[in-house]
Amino acid sequence: MQIRDYIYQFAEEMARAGLSFSHGTATPLDEAVYLVYCELGIDFDQPVEALTGELSAQQENSLDALRAKRIEDKVPAAYLLGRAWFAGHEFICDPRALVPRSPIAELIANRFQPMLAASPGQILDLCCGGGCIGIAAALEFPASQVCLADISADCLDLAAENIKLHGLAGRVSTCQSDLFTDLSGRYDLIVSNPPYVSAEEVAELAPEFSHEPRQGLLSEDQGLAIPLSILRQAADYLEERGLLVMEVGYSAAALQERLSAVPLLWLEFEEGGEGVFALTRRQLEQFRDEFN
Repeated sequence: MQIRDYIYQFAEEMARAGLSFSHGTATPLDEAVYLVYCELGIDFDQPVEALTGELSAQQENSLDALRAKRIEDKVPAAYLLGRAWFAGHEFICDPRALVPRSPIAELIANRFQPMLAASPGQILDLCCGGGCIGIAAALEFPASQVCLADISADCLDLAAENIKLHGLAGRVSTCQSDLFTDLSGRYDLIVSNPPYVSAEEVAELAPEFSHEPRQGLLSEDQGLAIPLSILRQAADYLEERGLLVMEVGYSAAALQERLSAVPLLWLEFEEGGEGVFALTRRQLEQFRDEFN
């Protein structure tokens, strides 16, 4: 079979299977292209229509195994390949942490402008998972020191592998901490994509999400327990002109309703995504009582 025909057939089968495309691609064809190109080592500059070469028996067997895991077992593409792209950088990706997909990537590429008055010297990636947000920020701000913090030892092991992958051992460190419990010092920027999905919503998620660690998704109190805990404490760990940027995704409406008196700055994204807000240290201090 020609490579291009395999890609189109794969895409059609995924469309018929009703899979969820919420882990890095938007359509069955996009995902088929991504999986086949990565598995075969094809340059992404090559258009699908140009791939008239025939698959070898070995190539077809490896792709068939990949296709079965994606369609029958509903395994996310990033876990099948063991890697994912975030903010223009490649990361090691496996079920120890969530698949990176935060719109915060766009904020990093834009250097958090116009919210940050100066490049941050000290950055905290709180609830870091595999460390993609903090590492991408370290690459964007080459003079920064970055701490990757998470309660999960598995996540931090994966984050350490990604630190090594990008050669950042001198500037990026890990810390096992239940939110701020084992952290000290102050940061110019705290970025957090914490668990924010309610138990009811977790139960309704597509099968692909069942392959991700539940601890990385679930938060009690309509998904707000962990975000509110961060809001209560963040001011104590920010410099005078420090900034908190947090993603709450599914729970944005519930948080806005709960904190109607707080001027949450909801951020807009050209490349899609929502549910991310920013607050300054002064705002966090001013409205601290609202977070209880």
